[in-house]
Amino acid sequence: MEQVEIMDAGAEGMAVAKVDGLVVFVPFAVPGDVVDIQLYKKKKSYAEGRVVTLHSASPLRVDPLCPHFGTCGGCKWQTMRYEAQLDAKQRQVRDNLERLGHVDCCGMRPICGSESIDHYRNKLEFTFSTRAWRTAAELEAGDPAPDAGALGFHIPQLFDKVLDIRRCALQPDPSNAIRDAVRAYALEHSLDYYDIRNHTGLLRNLVIRNTSLGHLMVILIVADSDTSRFFPLLDHLKALFPQITSLQYIVNTKLNDSYGDLDVVTYHGSDHIEEQMTTPTGRTLRYIINPKSFYQTNSAQAERLYTFVDELAELKADDTLYDLYTGTGTIALFLASRCRRVVGIEYVPEAIADARNNARANGFDNTYFEAGDMAQVLTPEFIAQHGQPDVVVTDPPRAGMHEKVVAQLLATAPRKIVYVSCNPATQARDLALLGERYEVRRIQPVDMFPHTQHVENIAELVLRR
Repeated sequence: MEQVEIMDAGAEGMAVAKVDGLVVFVPFAVPGDVVDIQLYKKKKSYAEGRVVTLHSASPLRVDPLCPHFGTCGGCKWQTMRYEAQLDAKQRQVRDNLERLGHVDCCGMRPICGSESIDHYRNKLEFTFSTRAWRTAAELEAGDPAPDAGALGFHIPQLFDKVLDIRRCALQPDPSNAIRDAVRAYALEHSLDYYDIRNHTGLLRNLVIRNTSLGHLMVILIVADSDTSRFFPLLDHLKALFPQITSLQYIVNTKLNDSYGDLDVVTYHGSDHIEEQMTTPTGRTLRYIINPKSFYQTNSAQAERLYTFVDELAELKADDTLYDLYTGTGTIALFLASRCRRVVGIEYVPEAIADARNNARANGFDNTYFEAGDMAQVLTPEFIAQHGQPDVVVTDPPRAGMHEKVVAQLLATAPRKIVYVSCNPATQARDLALLGERYEVRRIQPVDMFPHTQHVENIAELVLRR
């Protein structure tokens, strides 16, 4: 398809064009670009393709931050001006809420953009692989060899292909330096990378976490319990990067990369790092982050997100607050000084242990945290035991809330529900169900992940009287 104008930014980071009534989705294009598109999938009502020629650049187009743009699928909107990204995300939220949830969006506020649009992530996970993805330019040049290993990110939709990352603009220094040092040491000392097809090799994953306090956690994940094979690498990192607060390792002999059920061993330093936030009341909270802890990956923007939650919750001093899907208790503790009691529920037991530790570390004695499946824990008996909630904050995973949880909220009827979502589509579905008894008032989109299509949204639901 020749001389096609890109119309809009669409779902999953794809750009959208229309040719003779056919909707065409293409990645890495910007609204206003005029391009030639090569199709690789065609259905009755839509097609998918790739840009092969850029004839005219959109005024919204900017140079990418990352040398891997267009191959690494992580930041598909890097070439679009940030203001245009925010506009697309605002429209994405509105479209989902109005079309799927039939929500009146007259109370929608302008999206809150991120002050930092690069080096904003506090966690990255890299994968070692014997199967490196090669770009067309690399194949034409013949260097490096097609079967060379890679340390980087998975190519989208290809479980066994990894792009060797040389510089990532998502995490601040020394993230790139640590990854490159591990790569150099492994090559020099012939440490073999993991082959996910044959399940051979030593080095599997490298996780790097940092905080605004300057704390740094490095986790090496290996496939062999013979410590003599990888302890020298850990010693090398300890000597080369004395600023590492927590150096850890995990032995993973499973056939998949998940490590939530595996032991983490502290090799050097602390077994955790710490982050801090300041609440609207001026109180500074410290959060303990363990290797398996979930923490919002954009720390500065997380504080803004929680400040909006605090504003929309409008808690009173004698209120009981329920925080559903509480994780490590970040929102619960952020709001704990506003009310009489906080009850947090979360599926992951390790996260609940972190929440309890964080409550103790910050001197809160008005919190209670329970681990278990939300649909099974949030029952009339549980509510009778721990108190009727006046306000509920819910921050479910991308799949949204279980229908039993929605039904229990409707039966319990708290004065207000503040619904935080990382998926406006499933949020819209749940808001439609809650619309039986609740009216959506204020809506606040928040951009946590610049250069991606992902957006957080907060909705305030008020009980109809």
